[in-house]
Amino acid sequence: MLDLLLPLRCVGCAVRGSLLCEACLVVAPADRTPVPGPEGLPVCWSATLYEGAARQAILHYKERGRTALAAPLAQALAFAIATAVPRGALVVVPVPSARRAVRARGHDPVGRLAALAVRHLAGLGRAVTLRAVLRQSRRVADQAGLSAAQRAANLASSLRVAQAGGAPRSGRSGPPGVLVDDVVTTGATLAEAARAIREAGATVDAAVTVAATRRKSVIH
Repeated sequence: MLDLLLPLRCVGCAVRGSLLCEACLVVAPADRTPVPGPEGLPVCWSATLYEGAARQAILHYKERGRTALAAPLAQALAFAIATAVPRGALVVVPVPSARRAVRARGHDPVGRLAALAVRHLAGLGRAVTLRAVLRQSRRVADQAGLSAAQRAANLASSLRVAQAGGAPRSGRSGPPGVLVDDVVTTGATLAEAARAIREAGATVDAAVTVAATRRKSVIH
């Protein structure tokens, strides 16, 4: 409804015509694994840094109901996934949002981005499967303002795989498994997601996000 009622202006530069213009969203996929990162954190690729227009786009998309921004953000995510795993089949596993957050926002931001990114990659000829098998196993506190150690403690054992046979497998037993999320900060969420998948007997080859915070990242 917001996208229908409000004029189309770029969230980055306010130019009319689109919610996010190509000049503002600079997509440059890179390994931006947080350093230091929590134990078990897979290599983390992101499409861009969490600043400027990218930050505004993610905030408007997640918290302000501008769901039309899912399209350009998902394309950026798909590009980053294709860069992280450049060839062959792959399985994409989105990090789940808390149920109360989904209810409050009225949508599942990461789930939508993952589905659109998978559709985009499939349209380009990639053999890609979406498996939304991760679930919240307990409530966690708001991560805002927590240190890296506090985030890790807050998220410990908070995720599980809903289907024992639904987790991705890699290497000789199946295509690479890729975790996806919107933003990586300390890596605590992605490390917990990877732990849950490994405990289900599967492996994670990489994690990919739309953006990464600069202060916790090493850019190659």
